[in-house]
Amino acid sequence: MLRTVHPDDATAIAEIYNHYVRETPVTFEEDRVAPEEMRQRILETTRTYPWLVCEEDGRLLGYSYARKWRERAAYRRSVEATIYLHPSAVGQGKGSVLFDALLAELRNRQFHCVIGGVALPNPASIALLEKFGLRPVAHFKEVGYKFGRWIDVGYWQLVL
Repeated sequence: MLRTVHPDDATAIAEIYNHYVRETPVTFEEDRVAPEEMRQRILETTRTYPWLVCEEDGRLLGYSYARKWRERAAYRRSVEATIYLHPSAVGQGKGSVLFDALLAELRNRQFHCVIGGVALPNPASIALLEKFGLRPVAHFKEVGYKFGRWIDVGYWQLVL
């Protein structure tokens, strides 16, 4: 089941996200995010941008949202899209369902461009973005440092 996020989802979302903070380089955050901080992020983001969650049997299994791409006013119709799944939900198609619904909502809200950033290498994230028509537009070498190593970041883009 897909639905719009609720601030009360913050604890479950923080649990999912903190797995990626602690265990992977896919987010460049290095410190865990407390549920209250996640709640604030949800409230700030959803003032303007969509945030969706996927749940099954009352358990939150993933989320997807869009946020501001850049600060300057002329960028206001472009967004960066993000998706995270509970590790137990990876490989079950839930990411595709979430991302498809997010793109539909972005189109509905008349955003013009969606951008996806990927810490490299990450074949699963690249495959998801390309499945929905996003194409590579940039590759930045060694822009993040986490877990004692430099990490590249690639960007994919889709004009909606």
